[in-house]
Amino acid sequence: MAIAADHSSSLGMEPSLLAKLTGGLGDSKTVTKIGNEIGQVYGTFLPDVFHSQTGITIEVDYEACESGLMTDLIAKLGKDYAVADCSLRNWCNNFMLGVGNAFVMALMERMLGAAPDTIMEPEVRALSAIELDLAALILDRIAGVLRSAVNAPGGFEVTIEPPFNATGKSTYEEAMFGQFGMLIRSTITIGKVTSEFALIIPQRTLLKTKIVTPKPSAGALKKQEEWMEMISEQVKRSQVTLEAKIRLQTLTLTLKTISRLVEGDVIPFRDAKQDDICVEVSANGAKMYNCEFGRAGDRYTVRVKNNVSTDDEILRHLMG
Repeated sequence: MAIAADHSSSLGMEPSLLAKLTGGLGDSKTVTKIGNEIGQVYGTFLPDVFHSQTGITIEVDYEACESGLMTDLIAKLGKDYAVADCSLRNWCNNFMLGVGNAFVMALMERMLGAAPDTIMEPEVRALSAIELDLAALILDRIAGVLRSAVNAPGGFEVTIEPPFNATGKSTYEEAMFGQFGMLIRSTITIGKVTSEFALIIPQRTLLKTKIVTPKPSAGALKKQEEWMEMISEQVKRSQVTLEAKIRLQTLTLTLKTISRLVEGDVIPFRDAKQDDICVEVSANGAKMYNCEFGRAGDRYTVRVKNNVSTDDEILRHLMG
């Protein structure tokens, strides 16, 4: 499409006019109609897909559709989105899907056992690696509805590249240059948290597409189990750095004395019983275990005595 844009300049023709003449840009009425059709499909089917596959209730409402250059539409999403480059064989080689970070964070909390009415609007930030993996699963469900609605020939599935925080750069940027697209936004609500998801698709593709009503998915229970297994496996694979701290004996020292401490000086542990030194183990700033201090050969060790936090509290903190 960059070639088309350059060609239009050489002819002294506005890129938008050339795009209209060559089927790459629709009029306002057509764009609005397509946006409404896709928005209606998502409002009807995405909540059912989520509930059948996760057991979690969400609400989806079509919000708006906007026309413009693909690169400009991507920029309009802002930094509070996780986005992914996508393609669907026999339909479109480059489009983008995005989901609001707030929804990903709220869904993660919900899947860790939080009741819907206890999930509050999160402080939006860039997503962690684990949250981006969850975003990939969410975008896969969004892509599944799209794939069913556009009825692309051949029965191929949408290819989704790993999602990234929207401050990242799309690998499709060059391919999208000069193309006009549609930005289709819908709100997505879980508990008390309302966020968005979005589709950015070339108009050249959508103007040739007939939107159809998807068929209900089969094997809902099996898909629900697969979803939970994928999240569980990702949590198990995640790496966390533990930190062990031993409290020293309370001493009254002057700043002058402290400043003169050198290698070899000794400050005793606080615990009176030297064979039962209490150690606090934490990860990402959250206290997790109380442990005993010891040695195994030439190595110092800690042995877990009891949990400071519950399993759910530990997981919820680490995934944040």
